[in-house]
Amino acid sequence: MVELRKRKAPAPPPVVEKKSKPAPKPKVTDTPKETPTEAPKKPTVPEAGDTINLDDFGGEIETNDGTKTTLKKLVEESKSGVVLFTYPKASTPGCMSPFSLMTLPISSSALLSSIFRDRAISSRVCIGTKQVCLFRDNYTHLTSTGLSIYGLSADSPKANTTFKTKQNLSYSLLCDPSATLIGAIGFKKAPKGTTRGVFAVDKKGKVLIREAGGPDATVDAVQKLVARGPDKSEAKEEAGDDAEAK
Repeated sequence: MVELRKRKAPAPPPVVEKKSKPAPKPKVTDTPKETPTEAPKKPTVPEAGDTINLDDFGGEIETNDGTKTTLKKLVEESKSGVVLFTYPKASTPGCMSPFSLMTLPISSSALLSSIFRDRAISSRVCIGTKQVCLFRDNYTHLTSTGLSIYGLSADSPKANTTFKTKQNLSYSLLCDPSATLIGAIGFKKAPKGTTRGVFAVDKKGKVLIREAGGPDATVDAVQKLVARGPDKSEAKEEAGDDAEAK
């Protein structure tokens, strides 16, 4: 008999361990990016040669006698425009009368004589704050072309009225406690101060002067403006308007 050989059973396949699926990653929701907020732009300060919109320029101010007004109203009331000169504070050491000077010590006689010589045309004499006195002493000449002169500060009407009376000023002082107009013409000094300067604007809103400077410099700037006379181009336009009206 033929002996049959038994076939060996095939080896079982290797056990493959199933890898566990990785846990799903949490979905990251895109948070909206915050757009950077732009800082509010500072209003541009006008310079000589620019034309401003008088309707809302500088906000509301007050005269030393308590009358509410605006730069637009002042310009409308003027013949050819408005000059504003700014000063830090009313009633700083300023003008003294000649009689007050008589009380100075004898050692001050040289100073006294020089003061009287330099200010002989004035009934009052300036020592410290010359600005208001210089505009007072030159008022007739500075207004000869139709410009209206005003002093401007952040003082109260009471303080400016006292200052005006004490210095015998021939022009009104404007009160701007919030410094809206002072800031608009570029003479506000942080945090609450005011820089000396001068600003002039004509009837059409054209800026004629905008200069920071001391008492003499501010008066000189207006004197040069008066010496130049009215703008020739504007004079031609006005002449043309008159001709059309006829």
